[in-house]
Amino acid sequence: MNLTRLDLNLVVALRALLEERNVTRAGERIGLSQPAMSAALSRLRRHFDDELLARTGNAYELTPLGVALRDRSATACDLLERVFASQADFDPAAETREFTLLASDYGAAVFGAELSRALHQEAPGIRLTFQHPAPSVVENTATVLSTVDGLLMPHGVIDGLPAVDLYQDRWLCLVADDNPEVGDALTLDQLARLPWAVYQRTYDAPAARQLSMIGISPRVEVSVQTFQLLPHMVEGTRRVAMIQERLARRAVRSAAVRALPCPFEAVPVREAMWWHPVHAQDAAHIWLREKAAEVGTALMGDGSEDAATPGQGAVRL
Repeated sequence: MNLTRLDLNLVVALRALLEERNVTRAGERIGLSQPAMSAALSRLRRHFDDELLARTGNAYELTPLGVALRDRSATACDLLERVFASQADFDPAAETREFTLLASDYGAAVFGAELSRALHQEAPGIRLTFQHPAPSVVENTATVLSTVDGLLMPHGVIDGLPAVDLYQDRWLCLVADDNPEVGDALTLDQLARLPWAVYQRTYDAPAARQLSMIGISPRVEVSVQTFQLLPHMVEGTRRVAMIQERLARRAVRSAAVRALPCPFEAVPVREAMWWHPVHAQDAAHIWLREKAAEVGTALMGDGSEDAATPGQGAVRL
């Protein structure tokens, strides 16, 4: 495909048509008259040799190709916007810009909060938007990252893309304050016998992965999509959960739970910000990466990485 022969304005029209499924509304969305939008649709139909929008009664439905192109056209528009928003110079104190980062609730609460405080002081015109990543992020990582500014995720899930290392965290186990079966320390037998509350995503199930390496299959009673719900699923029950120490600090204040060292050598969390090479020379993104590294270094200096050894009693948080 020779891009020089394409009118890239048609990409914008294609996205509006496929998302609105209405010529008039699509035109209003991008500032074109109804005749101009109809002409754009005709050109797109000729290009793809497909109706794209097929009339069904008084409405339009997408053809199978239209369905396939809907998400692709949105990705293409987002990528084009980021390409043409790239800057040779960037003054954080004077610029106005939005950065979008994909992150779990853990990444947003621990790192995102610190980053936002740093930007609040240094770059008052900068806005941060945190979005929860979809499961498809590990299947189409490069495509997803081309439309955002970064992805907060530990090493070991994705690779092959540039990343900024941020900080390290350790896993702790949570049990209820009044759990009669657990004393000052957990045992491997208790991990195998007691029920579990877990953070579970198709591409990131840390408790199950860690336990499988020592031959334990957790008996899961509750599965949640945010780490910060785990303490409340443990409180008042016999359940166990694994949670990062930096979140455990909050957990012991918000729920009647205790944090204990894992009775095995849990692989620590090595959090990083992954990004797409399309941002490599963008001055604003370079600044963001440098600022992220600074915040990560500061987090590493807060003492959380001084882990207790397995078998010790309740952790002081």
